[in-house]
Amino acid sequence: MNSDSDFIKTVFGLKLKQQRQRKNWSLQALALKTGLSKSYLNEIENGKKYPKHDKIIQLSESLNCTFDDLVSTKLDKSLAPFNEILQSDFFKEIPLDLFGINKNNLISIISDAPKKVTAFINALIEISQNYNLGKERFYFAVLRSFQELYDNYFPEIEDKALQFADKNQLEIGKNLQPDILENILAEKFNYKIQSEDFEQYGTLDNLRSLFIPEKKLLLLNQKLEKDQKTFILSKEIAFNVLELKNRPNTYSWLDFGSFEEILNNFYASYFAGALLISKQKTIEKTSEFFLQNDWKPKNFESLIENFTHSPETFYYRLTNVLSSELGIKDLFYLCLVKKKNSDKIHILKELHLNHQQAPHANATNEHYCRRWIAIKNLHDLTENETLTDAQISHYKDQGVSYLVISTSQKNPFSDGSNRSYCLGILLNSQTIKKINFIKSETLKTVNVGVTCESCSIADCEVRQSPPIRLEKEYFNSSMKNAIEKIRKDF
Repeated sequence: MNSDSDFIKTVFGLKLKQQRQRKNWSLQALALKTGLSKSYLNEIENGKKYPKHDKIIQLSESLNCTFDDLVSTKLDKSLAPFNEILQSDFFKEIPLDLFGINKNNLISIISDAPKKVTAFINALIEISQNYNLGKERFYFAVLRSFQELYDNYFPEIEDKALQFADKNQLEIGKNLQPDILENILAEKFNYKIQSEDFEQYGTLDNLRSLFIPEKKLLLLNQKLEKDQKTFILSKEIAFNVLELKNRPNTYSWLDFGSFEEILNNFYASYFAGALLISKQKTIEKTSEFFLQNDWKPKNFESLIENFTHSPETFYYRLTNVLSSELGIKDLFYLCLVKKKNSDKIHILKELHLNHQQAPHANATNEHYCRRWIAIKNLHDLTENETLTDAQISHYKDQGVSYLVISTSQKNPFSDGSNRSYCLGILLNSQTIKKINFIKSETLKTVNVGVTCESCSIADCEVRQSPPIRLEKEYFNSSMKNAIEKIRKDF
């Protein structure tokens, strides 16, 4: 809720509706008994209005309840769980209108079947606790859903980036110099910018930048490479051009105060990507790449080099362009991390622009399939190398195939960890027509799973764990078949 006043109005509306429904009265019936209009009562029940003292008396007398029954913010047992939910960060911070959800309609659904909805919400809470789904992970999941809803393409931000570049006579592309962006921040937005040795502060050595808002001071880690520095400066410009007040002050992310902060950080990053990698040029060069008859890793690396020295930035930019401009809407993007001296693989970032069962991050400590090209790259990567390759990944248990292109490299801002970025494009009649090298002899087709624990591939040479989850499903299925057989026999 936006304020205590909103909370009080919402609770009053819920209690009024509950009292009315206990008597099996329609809104029209209550209107006739109180002399209040049906539309006015509807606004009260939806939390839009709070009645004056004399009208509350009219309502309580007509419903045969006390004045306090209506005005108290204490909810009875059937609605009690919503006392916490209505005041929770979910209603305070997440702009439901992003998803086309009207808050009052949602509250109306809750009040229509409070016991069932309460049971459902309690189940979600229990699941989130079992999977250690904290506030941070929940908010990032909401952000991903928002991105996926719009195919991760936001034309308004694209337009603002173009307008800014035109106004400041900037040529979008890899040759955009950090000093030009520094001058813009200094002259237009009164920034002070310093390169700093963060290593002297211990753990801050891995921090890329720190913004001190009260001084408009931006501190940049002196270890930054040119592309990293350019991206951070572009994000700072975005926070100002897009007028995003609530924002993180560190990069990489250390903490957040609200969902709005996470959302604004995404908007600023999107603007930076649009400012640094031309949409039109990406369309042209990527279309040319897809028309090649053979898969050659060096050709894809050359494609990236047209735009940036950062594979991560280019891979992510492709998720904006492929869906919106090339009609390739069924795709996923992952960033996987392997720490030094560890075989554990984590999915750090993910995006799924389809409804297929592409690999998702899990919180159950299961083992991601070692047959993924992104994980193979991580294991094959040598010191200071960038490694690119691709394969057709056939998800045997789901019956779908993806063209998966992956680039791996050492992460310069960590203790020896490596990262793999990968883009998966669902193979269907449309994508097969658009990508010529799908049938290239240099492109292998590999049966893959999602996690070892749920994979049915027999005699897998890189299996990390037995298929215990799948075996349980098979056991349950055989039990059901046995029960059906008994029923037929009797």
